[in-house]
Amino acid sequence: MANFQSNINKNDGLTALIFILPAVLGTLIFIVIPVFFSFSLSFVDWDLLSPMKFVGLSNFKDVLTDSTFVQVLINTFVFAIASSVFAVIIPLVLACILNTKIRGSNFYKTAYFLPFITPMIVIAIVWQWVFDPNMGLLNQILHTHIKWLYDVRFAMPALIAVSVWKLIGYNMIIFLSGLSTINQEVLEAAKIDGANSWQVFKNVTVPLLSPTIFFVIVITSISSFQVFDLIYVMTQGGPDNSTMVLVYSIYKYAFEYFDVGKASAIAYILFAIIFVLVLCQWKLRKKMVYNEVE
Repeated sequence: MANFQSNINKNDGLTALIFILPAVLGTLIFIVIPVFFSFSLSFVDWDLLSPMKFVGLSNFKDVLTDSTFVQVLINTFVFAIASSVFAVIIPLVLACILNTKIRGSNFYKTAYFLPFITPMIVIAIVWQWVFDPNMGLLNQILHTHIKWLYDVRFAMPALIAVSVWKLIGYNMIIFLSGLSTINQEVLEAAKIDGANSWQVFKNVTVPLLSPTIFFVIVITSISSFQVFDLIYVMTQGGPDNSTMVLVYSIYKYAFEYFDVGKASAIAYILFAIIFVLVLCQWKLRKKMVYNEVE
């Protein structure tokens, strides 16, 4: 009987191994190995054709001492911070409004969510036409002739606006889901105690919604640091590198300058920035999230 049970356990273990083997192999082949290989590339000089030449930390040194890298880093932080702030506040306000069951709320939810499911390439092409200095819709409405994507003063704000416009719907749906979990009796009790709408929102809704707000802040900030397709289609990093960000810089080094080593070095600098950012957010979660415990 004991041997029979042992054979059953062995067969169950073998069956489980067979079932998880495709997932393990997929993770190993398409994630783990490429990660280690790309990290090793940051220590070599390689143009995709010539033999690799080990250069140690030279790629990191050259990137960090490059005169344009500081501007690229600032551009990345400006884009990420501005996009994250507006892509959290605006959806939160819209979600609170739509949560009151106003007339046509389902239509508005669908309309706001449509940009998120539209490919970024399509959105970028459409907005490129909207911002066109000669025949663009925006200049026609404002009766002006601003070169939105060709002026260092307006190119970055224009990209931030498009990025926020795309993210509004997704973040709004997440906030609506969070609002649906709040006990309405708590809100009614606050109103009975004399709190006005703003006081209820600030002192009751926001604290109870803080776990959702924290989640949205984390995912929005991470995605904002990784922007590429919007830059690639609309500005290509211009004008005068005013919209050049880290991910687009990786692309240029790898596939325009054919300097894979520096591209990989920038990629891991970006990884370090995002890792530190998420770590700081996680450390601050007790202050950001109501009633959060270790």
